[in-house]
Amino acid sequence: MTGPVLLDEWQVVPQVLGAVKRAVDDDPRPGRFLLTGSVRGDLEAPTWPGTGRVVPITLYGLAERELHGRIEGPTFVERLAEGQLDAFALPREVPDVVGYIDLALRGGFPETVLRRTGEVARAWLDGYLRQLLTRDVEGLDGQRDPARLRRYFETLALNSAGLVDHKTLYDAAGIHRMTGVAYERLLTNLFVLDALPPWTSNRLVRLVRAPKRYLVDSSLVATALDLDRRAVLRSGDLIGRLIDTFVVAQLRPELELRSPQPRLYHLRQRDARREIDLVAEVSAGDVVAIEIKATSAPSRDDARHLVWLRDQLGERFLAGAVLHSGPRPFRLDERVFALPICCLWG
Repeated sequence: MTGPVLLDEWQVVPQVLGAVKRAVDDDPRPGRFLLTGSVRGDLEAPTWPGTGRVVPITLYGLAERELHGRIEGPTFVERLAEGQLDAFALPREVPDVVGYIDLALRGGFPETVLRRTGEVARAWLDGYLRQLLTRDVEGLDGQRDPARLRRYFETLALNSAGLVDHKTLYDAAGIHRMTGVAYERLLTNLFVLDALPPWTSNRLVRLVRAPKRYLVDSSLVATALDLDRRAVLRSGDLIGRLIDTFVVAQLRPELELRSPQPRLYHLRQRDARREIDLVAEVSAGDVVAIEIKATSAPSRDDARHLVWLRDQLGERFLAGAVLHSGPRPFRLDERVFALPICCLWG
């Protein structure tokens, strides 16, 4: 048998894993099998016979860096950690804020990126979400009320990239607490919801310890809320949430393949005086920090929380960036830069 062998949706016939285990035990060469599935709980179960034989990798949507053929080299976080402005380059075409909104509305699903455009892409996304919230859910845990789950998903979409109490979410969706907890776990297991944990440090006090929730693909925000470009442009809040969700979707795939893997966090003080969108620990407790702004002309005021964190952490703070929708990179302060969002794939 030639390889590699792809076994898609293995959880439908989990007995196949026993055969894979025996084959790997007989011939432990790496890369012989690719096992793909959508159930995180089963994949991480301690009784799964692949333990010690399989390297789990979360498969995210296509990132702009992949689409531009720039899959080699350091990640954006690694480049930022160098603390040098010349570590960043721009792609041939630099989007404006409308261009970034269009990229976010399209998202990273291969079907919409590579095969479908316009109304056909929108119809595909509508069908995908409907399938996800009905048949995929039933196959996972026997859920029988897709209407309530749809309301909860729409509430998550409205609050993607936001720090909101879970009670607020399930109250807005009109469901009970236990149902909300079950839905959140369900959508996490389906790999459409991700929660950034809070970053903590013994140097800082009064930090919020709640997670920041994201839909894993920005196109799901638009699909759930029936948004097009014009609707997004009417709301500054939607512009910010959509672009923030899009940026995080660009960072996840490249970090997934790094070992050791830098982990993304968010930071916020309880009084909301200081808030930073993303904090990444890169090594030995050193950090880089990122603010995401829709503005095309970021100022030193947009970087004030990054400067504050730098002053609190000293040498542990390697660098910070304000990602913006403008056309050029420049220095805002010591170890703090303004970078166009497209530097993520430039």
